[in-house]
Amino acid sequence: MASSDPQPRFGQSVKGLLSDKVGSCSGDVMALTRQVLKGSRSQELLGQAARNMVIQEDAILHSEDSLRKMSIITTHLQYQEAIQKVEHSKNLQDQLRHLLK
Repeated sequence: MASSDPQPRFGQSVKGLLSDKVGSCSGDVMALTRQVLKGSRSQELLGQAARNMVIQEDAILHSEDSLRKMSIITTHLQYQEAIQKVEHSKNLQDQLRHLLK
């Protein structure tokens, strides 16, 4: 009887250790699953950030192009204004000559 007594205890302690290990492994699997999901979410966020960057880059390039065109138009208008001033000055000179005659 005494020899049969340690066997059930040993079996119960093994079952207890096994149960602890299974619980530990289950916790590890759940932690791993959470980490994988976090990684997946991070990938989604990085992908969205990359798409947003491309959109912003296109907007910046379009803005640069518009600014370049506006600069050309401004220069053209300044030339036209200078030409009009010269023409107006010539008209004034002609009127002055006519009055001084």
